[in-house]
Amino acid sequence: CEIGSIFSALMSVRWPTDGRRHARDNPSWDPYGRTGRPAAIVAFCVLISAARKRTPSRAFDSHPAESAVGQWHKLHKAYHPCAEPSGRCIMANRKTSKKNLAASQAPSIDPETPTKPALELGFPIVGVGASAGGLAAFEAFFSGMPSGADPGMAFVLVQHLAPDHRSILSELIRRCTRMQVFEVEDGMPVQINCVYIIPPNRDMAFLHGTLQLLEPAAPRGQRLPIDFLFRSLAVDQREHAIGVVLSGTGSDGTLGIRAIKGEGGMAMVQNAPSCEFEGMPRSVIATGLVDYELPPAEMPAQLIAYASHAFGKLGRVAATPVQKTEIVLKKVFILLRAQTGHDFSQYKPSTIIRRIERRMAVHQIDAIDNYLKFLQQTPVEVEALFRDLLIGVTHFFRDPQAFRALEEQVIPKLFADRPAGTVIRVWSTGCSTGEEAYSIAILLQERMQLQRQSYTVQVFATDIDSRAIASARAGVYPESIAADIDPQRLARFFVAEPGRGYRIQKSIRDMMVFSEQDVIRDPPFSRMDLISCRNLLIYMDSDLQKRLIPLFHFALKPGGILFLGSSEGIGEFSELFTMLDRKAKLFQRTEDHQAAQRVKLGRYLPPMLALNTAHVRDPAKGLSLGKLPLRELTEQALLEQLAPPSALVNAQGDILYLHGRTGLYLEPAPGETGISNIFNMAREGLRRDLTMTLRKALSSGQAAHCAGLKVKTNGHYTVVNLSICPVAPGAAAAPDAQLL
Repeated sequence: CEIGSIFSALMSVRWPTDGRRHARDNPSWDPYGRTGRPAAIVAFCVLISAARKRTPSRAFDSHPAESAVGQWHKLHKAYHPCAEPSGRCIMANRKTSKKNLAASQAPSIDPETPTKPALELGFPIVGVGASAGGLAAFEAFFSGMPSGADPGMAFVLVQHLAPDHRSILSELIRRCTRMQVFEVEDGMPVQINCVYIIPPNRDMAFLHGTLQLLEPAAPRGQRLPIDFLFRSLAVDQREHAIGVVLSGTGSDGTLGIRAIKGEGGMAMVQNAPSCEFEGMPRSVIATGLVDYELPPAEMPAQLIAYASHAFGKLGRVAATPVQKTEIVLKKVFILLRAQTGHDFSQYKPSTIIRRIERRMAVHQIDAIDNYLKFLQQTPVEVEALFRDLLIGVTHFFRDPQAFRALEEQVIPKLFADRPAGTVIRVWSTGCSTGEEAYSIAILLQERMQLQRQSYTVQVFATDIDSRAIASARAGVYPESIAADIDPQRLARFFVAEPGRGYRIQKSIRDMMVFSEQDVIRDPPFSRMDLISCRNLLIYMDSDLQKRLIPLFHFALKPGGILFLGSSEGIGEFSELFTMLDRKAKLFQRTEDHQAAQRVKLGRYLPPMLALNTAHVRDPAKGLSLGKLPLRELTEQALLEQLAPPSALVNAQGDILYLHGRTGLYLEPAPGETGISNIFNMAREGLRRDLTMTLRKALSSGQAAHCAGLKVKTNGHYTVVNLSICPVAPGAAAAPDAQLL
């Protein structure tokens, strides 16, 4: 009876003909199953017969449901290709095509077990990219693998190939490694200790631990398959992602490495002496994000050492008692602040810890207190940790839907009902290397061209990273930015520079004022039409976020717009802003004066204007304001509105204090940062007369003036009147100090 009922069930099932489980996975589905069904039924009956011969009748019949499930499972394994532990196929349907047979030779996965992303399985994924000269580099790389042990990671290889060129990479790698080597098929899951190679004329991406193949969208010669893989690898695997760039020309891989580093992964490149073509490695090295520069043969040993610390039991801060970790973190913050001048103590601890763990893995340091000692003894590592903490994922028009909302809902309002020549002011905070700030400038330029009117547009872009600001000011980006920018915009606003990539057009660069600024500590800009602060707040703790949102309200003019990142919001300050677009995170400043008064002055005003509010009483409780320093409040407000940008310097020109927006007249000098000197920072047209006027003020002891100076800022000349006045030193200064 049991066999008969199951036989009837089998006759009603539509069986696939190529060994796949589901019709939706089979493009050649046989609706009647004439070829697959008989073989399956015969196999099932043979199994039932064999089971009856091996199993006592009573035992078999006493649990009919259980026995049916067990036999069904055996049938499933008989019909589908099954594998030994080594992954070699030992059985396949005779109708299976050569293509599917090749796929069946991949490491086996129990069909009853859902495929897990590699991230859940806990091993790193190494993306390796190469172009010209890559075959020799790949061979040297895998020849350096240990012969007696598995590396404990998976390798995904991308090589630039002509669409009709058959790759010999698979055969080459098989001769060099004990790992299994596969040419990728669509949807193939990635498993540990295996090598996966991109097929010709395909782009390849990660999704939930599987490799997905796509037909290339870009024409031949403009494809960037390494960036395409690395970016998806970063999103899918995060800190388990490792990017390796070998010999090749161009800049493919540069933006992908930035994405990997932004998610906490590791970057390695082939060093110049061992490269046949060093264009790709050099482009990545120029980002300052590379952890190791090595010849290919030495890379595997370093990868294994890194992985054992980053993903093994060694070097995990999480294993350290919480109290001890907090103590060590405070000391790390002290070292960072002493050397860089920036305080990271109010950034999210989880972010700081992940970056510290990564630096520990790079140096194979097994305990956080040992890393603290290493920091104390190695100032270069303090700088490296600082750079790691600043790494952000950015690219042109990042989050296209949000930028589309900005373009359609906000940009037109900035120009609406405003006469030609009006000044439009934008502040891009945490601008990193400038991609998003330039993206906003492009939208503004397009709007001006559409309206056929000329406006004075100023985009102030700031960051605490001096290297990033220098890179943004240069406005040169790798060829791979073509993947993020509409071809028409690329042609209109960028100039191709052979061997370097693309440079932003001068008309856009002239809108920009880049400057080094700490939004937490330094005075903000004011009367802004638009503030963009995208994906900066997510790294800060709630207290710091509560300080910055009111500060942005202060910096915006009435009706000004705040543009935040997709995971950010205004928190408890809904009375200060109106939601314009929830999904795009666009907010408009409100004029609720009562709400503004409810925000504490010390948090609402920028640091320069923040007053001692110890004596302020809560108006809601009807208490007297008593000792509110009204005189100081008035003086500070007048100073902000009427006093010109100023600097307090000593006789050598070292800057002790800055007031107002000095970016139009001063800019950070290139090279290593240290004491800021006003002579080094003075813009073109100001330096010579500044030196002479300061000397005159020093020698005479009286104010000295110089009028009508033409100072150059991003291509424009501004007429400036310069005044230098001696200042009596305060009690804290040395008696003989000369201040101006």
